[in-house]
Amino acid sequence: MLTDLALRGAKPTAKSYKLSDSGGLYLLITAKGQRYWRFDYRFMGKRKTLALGVYPSVSLADARLKRNDAKKLLADNKDPSEKRRIDKLTAHISAENTEFATSHSLVFVLLPGCAFRK
Repeated sequence: MLTDLALRGAKPTAKSYKLSDSGGLYLLITAKGQRYWRFDYRFMGKRKTLALGVYPSVSLADARLKRNDAKKLLADNKDPSEKRRIDKLTAHISAENTEFATSHSLVFVLLPGCAFRK
């Protein structure tokens, strides 16, 4: 199990390396000194990696919570990376629909002779 002290003391080396926590969670430390939280898991026989954030923006406790959330999805036979992709896509579509609706309602307000005006 990692500690916050061990994370703060980790220094970059010539090659990237991992500091393992538990349950597939680790901190990837690159040669440039960047620190990324990663979670390795298997889904339908394939090895996959889920990015959980950048240390110290995402603390050790937060990374463990995110790992636990991903494990719950795996227990329900759902792929956490696919869920993230779908959530991102849904948010993007929702934002576009809101922008579309807002821009069209502005057109109706700005054009007094518009046939679609309420």
